[in-house]
Amino acid sequence: MRKTSLTVLVLALGVFGIITTEMGMVGVLPQVSAELGVTPSTAGWLVGVFALVIAVSGPFTTLLASGIDRKKVLAAAIAVFAVSNAVYALTTQYEVMLAFRVIPALFHPVFFAVALATAARLVPAKDATRATTTVFAGVTVGFAFGVPLTSYLAEHLSLSSAFWFGALVNLVAFLGILRFVPSMPVGQRMSYGAQLSILKRSRMWLTIASVVLVFAAMFSVYGYFAEYLGQVTHMDGTWVSAMLMAFGIVMILGNFAFGSLLRRNLVRTVVAYPALCLLVYVLLYAVGPLFAPMVLAVLVWGAVHSGGLIVSQSWLGRDASDAPEFGNSLFISFSNLGITIGTAVGGWVLAEFGARQLAWAGSGFAVAALIAMALRLGLGAERGGERQAVPSEPGAQELGEVGT
Repeated sequence: MRKTSLTVLVLALGVFGIITTEMGMVGVLPQVSAELGVTPSTAGWLVGVFALVIAVSGPFTTLLASGIDRKKVLAAAIAVFAVSNAVYALTTQYEVMLAFRVIPALFHPVFFAVALATAARLVPAKDATRATTTVFAGVTVGFAFGVPLTSYLAEHLSLSSAFWFGALVNLVAFLGILRFVPSMPVGQRMSYGAQLSILKRSRMWLTIASVVLVFAAMFSVYGYFAEYLGQVTHMDGTWVSAMLMAFGIVMILGNFAFGSLLRRNLVRTVVAYPALCLLVYVLLYAVGPLFAPMVLAVLVWGAVHSGGLIVSQSWLGRDASDAPEFGNSLFISFSNLGITIGTAVGGWVLAEFGARQLAWAGSGFAVAALIAMALRLGLGAERGGERQAVPSEPGAQELGEVGT
């Protein structure tokens, strides 16, 4: 039992390392821009392209990996992240860094889907949800500590030290997977056709559209967190790092709060989320130039931002409950498409109108998400999309319910 607990923690560490690699770039974009000699909006593509690759490849790479030993998949994926961070630390060429944002992005959705399913399979059925939730906690801990620590290292030591930190975390996770994760050949699984059939449902595409728009609303502003606080609120690098950490810690608390609300009423919580985003962005615009009020606003922002992940996953899972693993890959893919769209639009707004106007980009996406949700609800329930799933392997149902 102790070894199983260590295995679950190793998987959580892997998720932490991946989130630190993916989103740690947000906190160091100013340093990347300066050291590589590119504009802030160009540097922003290091976040956007990563998300775009996940969006395009996620479901396909997850399907292709569904027949491979889980241990081999996990080890290979996390090794790629360790190597990529080492490349970030060593290169002085923007094009090289951009290329090594593409490569690990191909493995990102595979690691997430397999890590969650593996955690569920390693424990008794009654503990499966707790195990997958522990692994998923690596996301919020990554936001709370991995992202701000990356920013702190870049500000106070060097940009390369920030990336070496990411390489070290992923290397430790790689060694932990080799040591503690047992060999797990794949047994019976759902056919590709059965999983892909959920995309034939018209309502699913409105659900997917709302997920994309929610994430675009989130990351059109959060993707330029450091620029907003630096240019609008005039915070220095130390304050930006502190705000990133505070933002992440509040996210952990907000995640549990939104989870509780979803258990009480999923639909109301989902519909309320983009409305809350809209209110937060109006607040950010109003108090952006004011230092002390902005510190408080960042805490509110973090609490609301945290809900986007769990709310969107629950919303999409509602229409994909009979193919939970593939539904999870769709969530990862299309949420990252939203990140790509959001960071692209945010970068354009930043370059053309200035950092303070980013709040209006987020507001526009939030309103669009509300409209998509209203249209989806107007179509009513769809038989088959909301029925109880029959797990294709131990833990599959729990995988589809993580965070619900």
